[in-house]
Amino acid sequence: MDPANVPRVPSRATGPPVTATSSTATPTPVTPAPGPGRLGTLGPVGLVLAGGVSVQFGGALAVTLMPRAGALGVVTLRLLAAAVVLLLVCRPRLRGHSRGDWGTVIVFGVAMGAMNGLFYSAVARIPLGPAVTLEVLGPLALSVLASRRAVNALWAGLALAGVFLLGGGGFGDLDPTGVAFALGAGAMWAAYIVFSARTGRRFPQADGLALAMAVAALLFLPLGIAEAGTRLLDPTTIALGSAVALLSSVLPYTLELLALRRLPASTFAILMSLEPAIAATAGFLILDQALSATEAAAIALVIAASIGAVRTQVARGKLPPLPAEGQ
Repeated sequence: MDPANVPRVPSRATGPPVTATSSTATPTPVTPAPGPGRLGTLGPVGLVLAGGVSVQFGGALAVTLMPRAGALGVVTLRLLAAAVVLLLVCRPRLRGHSRGDWGTVIVFGVAMGAMNGLFYSAVARIPLGPAVTLEVLGPLALSVLASRRAVNALWAGLALAGVFLLGGGGFGDLDPTGVAFALGAGAMWAAYIVFSARTGRRFPQADGLALAMAVAALLFLPLGIAEAGTRLLDPTTIALGSAVALLSSVLPYTLELLALRRLPASTFAILMSLEPAIAATAGFLILDQALSATEAAAIALVIAASIGAVRTQVARGKLPPLPAEGQ
């Protein structure tokens, strides 16, 4: 649900655009770009957009699953299913890592789990589009702070104007607890970006991601059991939770990995900035969450701020590695 011109292997734990973080790019494994046929026929832009649609519609599906298992139960099912898939695919090596390596991947897993838990707790209380828009403020703030250019005051101002509009001047129309959870998810997304980059430098390919996902799943398992109990063992709930993991983690990760082999990092980051709009569309089509004209304008302002921050970093030639995240 994230480069200097060689982006790091992306991953999603929950959703929207990612626009900043470290100053050292970790090379992606050199693999020939897919030729014509199969997913390659979509083109790199199509692959990124398909990944965005997948993660946001996966988020909408997760909302429909919450009455069965609760927000924390859904997070647990998603993390467990995604961890199993990644561990089977990556088969990460457990020996030969330093204490610092394990410390980094554990903090990465904690940030990933917290980001997911807070975001799903938010969408249980407020519409999907506004939740993703508020969550995006975390990576956007990180991008603005990392750039340290005066022009970024404009992008920060646009984002704040969007947040003001989204809250109707005081968030009177949105559940304040849901707003707090979404903002917390954004803060955890910023931490996720930082530790994703550090993990990528310490572990080969996607090994660190697989291990961090396993850490997040283990940490959330007691919370999911406490909230959902035996409902987590219901076959229908397991099937739906696995579908959420497929749509929100496995499929977007695969599509973006294919796209990043042929797509400039700046273009990827701008495309990721469109995710609040995709989330609002998914919320409308699946959850019947219509937006007012004011809310639509607010989301547009945050998207513009995110794209502006990305383009500012591109102009400096210092767009850092961007892991895609989120949800």
